[in-house]
Parts: sequence; structure tokens; C-alpha cells
Amino acid sequence: MIQTLTSIGTLVIQLVFVLTAAPLAAGMIRTVKARLQSRKGASIWQPSADLIKLFKKEVVRSATSSWVFQATPTVVFVSTLAVALLLPILFKNVPLHWMGDIIAVIYLFGLGRFFLALAALDTGSAFGGLGSSREMSVASIVEPAMMLSIVSVAVTAGSTDLSSIVQARLANPSMTINPSQLLAFAGLYIVTIAETGRIPVDNPDTHLELTMIHEAMILEYSGRDLAILEWAAQLKLFIFLTLLANMFFPVGLASDCSALGVLTAIVLLLAKVLVLGLSVALVESTNAKLRLFRVPELLMVAFILSLLGLILHFIVGA
Repeated sequence: MIQTLTSIGTLVIQLVFVLTAAPLAAGMIRTVKARLQSRKGASIWQPSADLIKLFKKEVVRSATSSWVFQATPTVVFVSTLAVALLLPILFKNVPLHWMGDIIAVIYLFGLGRFFLALAALDTGSAFGGLGSSREMSVASIVEPAMMLSIVSVAVTAGSTDLSSIVQARLANPSMTINPSQLLAFAGLYIVTIAETGRIPVDNPDTHLELTMIHEAMILEYSGRDLAILEWAAQLKLFIFLTLLANMFFPVGLASDCSALGVLTAIVLLLAKVLVLGLSVALVESTNAKLRLFRVPELLMVAFILSLLGLILHFIVGA
């Protein structure tokens, strides 16, 4: 009974934390970018305010759209939120570890991508078809690179279970500075840039048809539906930053629901996400968006780095 209550407690705490922190992480990156560009910029609370405003607006849907267009925001949001409950974000033991491992995480992201691309085609919009085509092209390279980088980490722990990976890291902290792990980290970092639609792969702040990928797919959404999709995108960004932080530097994760342990985990995770968020903002501020046919070249770098990390592990055991 006590164990069940503890599991429910970790589930609720992690769920509330992720839903609250995701818009703040997006706002922090936006604010840092503004400062680096010598602009005042909006507050870190602006994404949260935007979500509240969108939830109050009316939903308008195309007359040619089907149930796919209507169901997609819910599918994308729920699948992304399910990923957050499979990751060791605040606790060493994943709340729903029995439901799946890192392979399930990759497929849940793929499920959301599939429905979003399908919904963009559903309205018959030329921009939607353009965005879907680009998204699938990027995904064909990003997903193998993501798989390889994560496998490079999993083989060192002997398991694809995220809790086992984190505990192996905590038992052997020097594992993080192994050359194979540094290559895997670099590969996953590039994957994070691509998966979350950041510069130089995509520009989340533009609606120009020649440059947009993710924005083209959600162009037909409005009101509550758009709010849910924007929240899901913020969740995805926060999840990838947390994946980078806790898979390679799992310091400070709580082992129970004690107030001190949870508070320490929150503070340390926010510090790690802040550092990674600053690096993302710096990359975006010092690079221009790549032309579309140059994007695969960058993604191949992530694939090659991840592959080299995996090969290096098996050759020298590093």
C-alpha cells in the first residue's frame, strides 16, 4: 500500500512539475536570445500567458478537415506527456517504468509526429503539405541518429530501461567523460536542436513559407487546439533538455518523495536545464537558419557522431 502511494506521489509531482516548467524553459530561451541580440525581449512568463490567451479563444476548423485534424492536438499532447512520465526527470525510479523503456519513448515521439503530419495534409492546405513533407524528410535522418546516440548510452548500462541507465551512471560517474559518451552527447544535442525545431534546422519564430517546418503543420490550428499543440512543443523541448541532462549527468535525482529530496532534484534539474537552454540560445543567436537542402548535412553529423560513439565503445570499451 505504501509503495503504491509513493508511486502515485512521484507520478503526480513529476506531472505537475513538467507541465509547469515546460513553458518557463521556452520563455527562458526566448529571453536569453533577446538579451544576446541586445533586445529587452518578453518575460519568461510570456509563453504561459500566451497559452492562457489561446485557451480562451474560439476554435476554428476547416470545413474540409476530418476527425484526424480534430484529434491530433490531443494525440500529440498525450503522447508527449506520456514520454515525460517514462523519463527519470525528478526521481531515480521512473514513475511508469513498467510501461516501456527508451524504445517506447522514441515511438511515442514518432506517433505524435505521424498524426501532426497527417493533420497538416488533412485540410488540403499547400503549406500543410509542405511542412509535412519537410518534417518527414528530417525525421528520416533524425530518428536513426537519436536511436544510435541512446543505444550508445544504453550499452554502457546493459539495459534500455531508463532507471537502470541512470543508476549505472550514478554508480560510475566517470562513465560520463568516456569518449564514446561525449560523442553520444554531441549527437543527441544536435538531435535535440532538430527535433524541437530550433535554428539552424528550423525557426520557431517565423511564419515564412520558405523556411518553416513545424509552423507550417500547425498553421491551420487556432484557439484551444493551437494552445494544446504549442504546449506539447514546449513539453517536447523541456523533455529533450531533461533527457540530455539526466542521461549524461544524473546528479541530484530524488530516491523518494521527501520534501528535501524533491526540492533538491528540482533545483539541480532547473540548473542543468538552464545551462543547456543557454547553450541552445547561444547556438540560435550565432547561427543563421540553414537552407533546406543543407539540413541533412547537419543531421548526418549527428548520425555519424552517434555511430562513432557506439563503435568506439565496442572497440576500446570507452
